[in-house]
Amino acid sequence: MSYQVLARKYRPQKFSEVIGQEHVTRTLKNAIEQGRTAHGYIFSGHRGIGKTTIARILAMALNCRSADKPVAEPCGICESCTEIRAGNAVDVIEIDAATNRGIDEIRELREAARYRPARDRFKIYILDEAHQITDAAFNALLKTLEEPPGHVIFMMATTQPEDIPQTIRSRCQHFSFRAVGFEQIMGQLRDLMGREKIEAEEDALALVAEAGDGSMRDALSILDQAIASSSGKLTAEEVRNLIGSAPAAALEEVMEAVAQSSSEQVLRLVDRLISEGHSPVHFARQLVRFLRNVTVAKVAGTESSLLQISSDERRRVGRVAERFGEEDLARHFQIMLRTHAELGYRQEQRFHLELGLLKMAHAQRLVPLEELLGNVSGAPRATSKPAPVAEIKRPEASRPSAVSPFAADAARKNRSNPELSTESVTSVATAPAVVFGSSAPAAAPQRAPEPAPEPKIALAPEPVSEADLRATVLQAIASSGQRMLLNMLEAGEWKVEGSELIIKVASSPAVIDMSLSNDARRMITASASTALGRPIKLRVLPGGTAQAAPSTASASNGGGRSRAEQDPVVRRMKEKFGAEIRTIIDYREKR
Repeated sequence: MSYQVLARKYRPQKFSEVIGQEHVTRTLKNAIEQGRTAHGYIFSGHRGIGKTTIARILAMALNCRSADKPVAEPCGICESCTEIRAGNAVDVIEIDAATNRGIDEIRELREAARYRPARDRFKIYILDEAHQITDAAFNALLKTLEEPPGHVIFMMATTQPEDIPQTIRSRCQHFSFRAVGFEQIMGQLRDLMGREKIEAEEDALALVAEAGDGSMRDALSILDQAIASSSGKLTAEEVRNLIGSAPAAALEEVMEAVAQSSSEQVLRLVDRLISEGHSPVHFARQLVRFLRNVTVAKVAGTESSLLQISSDERRRVGRVAERFGEEDLARHFQIMLRTHAELGYRQEQRFHLELGLLKMAHAQRLVPLEELLGNVSGAPRATSKPAPVAEIKRPEASRPSAVSPFAADAARKNRSNPELSTESVTSVATAPAVVFGSSAPAAAPQRAPEPAPEPKIALAPEPVSEADLRATVLQAIASSGQRMLLNMLEAGEWKVEGSELIIKVASSPAVIDMSLSNDARRMITASASTALGRPIKLRVLPGGTAQAAPSTASASNGGGRSRAEQDPVVRRMKEKFGAEIRTIIDYREKR
């Protein structure tokens, strides 16, 4: 007798033997017991998870001759059960819809369905890969499927249920199958290895279950091949060599090199793996899965049920998760997903893999944009209480210490301009624990309080006149491109009374409402409050008289450059990025 592969030898013959599809088997058994079997079924889901197997078991249960009616569990020994299991039953017709997909084949099926079964209770048609049937063929089957003879039952198995017309799906009961869980596959593999009396390492079975990717049939096929390649006991190293996987320790070494931002070490590891014959595409896929598990371990812990891996692999991903922050892992995960997608259609796959790993190593040295912008704006992000620098600073495990190029450039300019260096140390009463400027230390040292020297230039906004307030607000409106609103407010009468900015314009209330939107009102209020250094409200009233706008010369005489140099945001931009004020453009020049 020829050898029978494990996937066929241990194919389930009863509903109770099917694993991972309890929601389907329970419903079908209850329907048989209650006499509520339908005339059409659609079984959809991932490959190798039991769609055709359950269709055969259902056919055996409906035609089993151990009783005078359908049974919930087929006996497996009667003539009908043995013929269905062997695939040569007269009244159970299995059709490969991939090759019998035309309208002529469906017409023959429809004509044959009119005749009663030769021996069994039901004439059952099992259509595998039913989504490949043409639309014309489905239309020919439509009437028969809607009102079939009482002795006919259709069962359609497919991996793409969305390709089956809605008119067909609405006439059948649709069962969506699930991917088999990692632990369920592991349990089945242990049981089969015990039946076959073959020793196997737990890690070897875990590799087979993970390679199965939710498919029991794929896992059994890999296991069959691994048993043939082993010499006695099945080991993890043999399985890894068989499926072409890189050693799990190599993945950890790569992430360790990334954590240290060691580009040379990353390139050496890639060269070693490729020299050993590993595929760049397969390695990238492994690293994507590994990073996913590390991210889950960081978020939910190493004992989370979201991790479908062995205990040894849990410890490994736990060690790597301790080296990175959650944001870093999400960034690395995204980089490798993009790299793996690109490797599928690129010529030089090794170069693209190396580029993706180098991006991960360089990402460790990047300073978050939020942190830079927070330092420039002078105000940390809103929190319940001011956090000290030691809490704001990222841990050393997340990012190695590196000098920002912006800070280095600012330090170089500070050495050439001692006054700027002195000013950068001058404090602002916004956050006591944060010191701005490239020459300031990252964390304020703990020392005895000393008399603070009198600051040369205060960074707090100085009181401004109404003319300066007017110029600031009109500049903001001009930058937003609202010409109509600019012309109306420019000719108005401006006045600050208490906490209100009152502007009287020579326009009707209807024109004011049309020109002054909610967004424009918020923009004017924000710019006015910033200029005055306190919250202020806006009122635009009709009844003003048109007046000429102040000239550019008068605006320039107001000290536009000096005000720009004393602006806190401008000063911090100069300190952080080494910016220089070269040109001051008045908003009237844009007209």
